Amino acid sequence: MDFLWVVLALLAAAALGWPVTAAVLRLARAVENSGPPFSEADPAADQNLDAELVAGSRAAPGGIRSGGSAAGPRVRAGSTPAPGSVLRGGLVIGVLERLAVAGAILASEPVAIAYVVAIKGLGRYAELKETPAAAERFIIGTLTSMLWAVAVATAARAFLL
Repeated sequence: MDFLWVVLALLAAAALGWPVTAAVLRLARAVENSGPPFSEADPAADQNLDAELVAGSRAAPGGIRSGGSAAGPRVRAGSTPAPGSVLRGGLVIGVLERLAVAGAILASEPVAIAYVVAIKGLGRYAELKETPAAAERFIIGTLTSMLWAVAVATAARAFLL
């Protein structure tokens, strides 16, 4: 039965982390633009943001473009960004990151989280160095993703003990 709970915790950490991260990135973008987090006056803007998040999920939550500001141009659904202009693989990297972090907590090996952070940071270093706005969103997304995975794994671990 413990195996089932471990598998469910890993699935919850990996799969449910993306909507949480996307929501935090949406909130960060709204705060960054000095507007309310969810605009009642312009529901079309929120729908555009949802489309940007889905289109950018192949890159990173929020559709970060190199060379643009956080409030600047984003990848739109149905458009093809220039090669090398987007932090590609963000969704898959995020899922793997959450699996690794939750697995480390469940296996009582929290030191492994440092390896995940190091690999992720070093892998994106060149791209993040070029674009400060991308670096900010990368940090926000990474911290949100890891905090979600730690919370889920810690809750599962407490339940199992």
